[in-house]
Amino acid sequence: MIVVVGSFRLPVAHLAAARAAMARVMIATRAEVGCLAYAYAEDLLEPGLIRVNEAWSTREALALHFEQPHMIEWKRERADFGLTDRVMTAYEISGEESL
Repeated sequence: MIVVVGSFRLPVAHLAAARAAMARVMIATRAEVGCLAYAYAEDLLEPGLIRVNEAWSTREALALHFEQPHMIEWKRERADFGLTDRVMTAYEISGEESL
């Protein structure tokens, strides 16, 4: 399993418009083959900071994700919204434990 954790920033003035675009990306991505989880979440203490959490069955599924039409459109949209400070890290997970 591949887990992706990251964050990015959006200007507060663009958050309302960006929420609709992010919801579209989440819905389309969750329907992709190999997507186990995909979520954006606004940080309650830092306006404009968006946290990203993803889980993928394989690295190949994650690679295909970036080629999907909704991701190509999101890349354009997020630039228009003024997205900055994008940091994403992928981790290969060999096991899991309920906490």
